[in-house]
Amino acid sequence: MADYTSDLANARKLDGDIVAAGQPTAAQLDAARREGVHTVVNLRPAGEFDAFDEAAHVRDAGMTYVHIPVAGPDDINDASARRLDEALGAEGGVPALVHCASSNRVGALLAYRARHIQGRSADEAMEIGRAAGLNPKSPLLEATRAKLG
Repeated sequence: MADYTSDLANARKLDGDIVAAGQPTAAQLDAARREGVHTVVNLRPAGEFDAFDEAAHVRDAGMTYVHIPVAGPDDINDASARRLDEALGAEGGVPALVHCASSNRVGALLAYRARHIQGRSADEAMEIGRAAGLNPKSPLLEATRAKLG
């Protein structure tokens, strides 16, 4: 995957055809589809973003839309990680774009998934989280580290 990420806030290309990022625009979602993205996973809770109807836009573009609301540390949990893992592991689930507002929550949830779903070490999981956008200055970093054990 290439160009649609060039102007996408905090975009990071990860292993397994996954892009972690901040909030995409409608035009960036259209570009993502043209470049082969199959699934968009939105971690922003309802009401946090209302510039356009992202779910309808994604579906109208022919992509799968998955909403996993992550408002803060309490939502970085087994249920959210399982839903993310199912979305990314589904047939045609990748290439995928996983986003929140800045990619901080994306990093936290991917770290949790790496540790508790994929069985990675806590250190490996934290590295995955940082690579995906977990902000070292965010309170979510320490909350995530504590959840990794």
